[in-house]
Amino acid sequence: MTLELLVSCVHKDPRELSAQMHIASDAVMVSQCEDTDSSETFELSGRRIRSIKSTAKGVGLSRNTCMDNSENDIIVFADEDIVYEDNYENLIMREFNSHPEADIILFNVKVCEERRTYWNEGFKQIKWYNCGRYPAYSIASRNARLRVSGVRFSLLFGGGAKYSNGEDSLFLNDCLKAGLNIYATETVIGEEIPRPSTWFHGYTDKYFYDRGVLYHFLYGKYAKLFGMRWLLKTKKDYSENYPYAKAKEMLFLGVKDADTVDRVFEDGKLITPDASQDSDGSDNEKT
Repeated sequence: MTLELLVSCVHKDPRELSAQMHIASDAVMVSQCEDTDSSETFELSGRRIRSIKSTAKGVGLSRNTCMDNSENDIIVFADEDIVYEDNYENLIMREFNSHPEADIILFNVKVCEERRTYWNEGFKQIKWYNCGRYPAYSIASRNARLRVSGVRFSLLFGGGAKYSNGEDSLFLNDCLKAGLNIYATETVIGEEIPRPSTWFHGYTDKYFYDRGVLYHFLYGKYAKLFGMRWLLKTKKDYSENYPYAKAKEMLFLGVKDADTVDRVFEDGKLITPDASQDSDGSDNEKT
């Protein structure tokens, strides 16, 4: 089997980024830029790097473009702030060779404690109720199985999209719905280098509202239940700057709206609390 990193980045020189990330495998890089669309292919230590510069915005679209241009057996989603272990290719291939039952494997990436959303211990199967905390850079997949499933990243969620984040959680949830087998391993393949968030701009009305919309698509009729669990679990992080009661109100509003209402926010504050619903009332078709 062969492996390929799928790197989503913004305004990056592909050669400099390859060195910075310690890339030691084939890779596809999609870099969002402001000028013109272009592409090039070059070799790095005998490995093929295909660089695509795109003026289109949104991390979901960037990851989908990476998938469309991938050719290798195993694909690994990556962000520009990940530095990989020297032997990451062998580590990933070993896990897939050892676990033929796995279509997707979620790997450990070291992250500073305040940003950590998961840490795998042992080898375990992932289900719909615990797939929502894994970032895209933890995901490696058998390319053929993913292509057959038809699963894509949502264009509604993530950096540069209408709603803040969650495209990775929705992606894994859709993979499970498509019948793919997802497992998590304790194997560490890299480390995140801290940088300013591309989507988090403080605890605001929009932050909690966006979370509600995300939970609608992730958990359906259980959205409010999972939302309450998350609000209580993270209360210590936001309660000094944002009231719990208001956070609950905004999250539940997002669950109810579910992308059927176009509300207006200014500097994160909701200014159209009585916005009317769109005429078609559609929701899931947009994700």
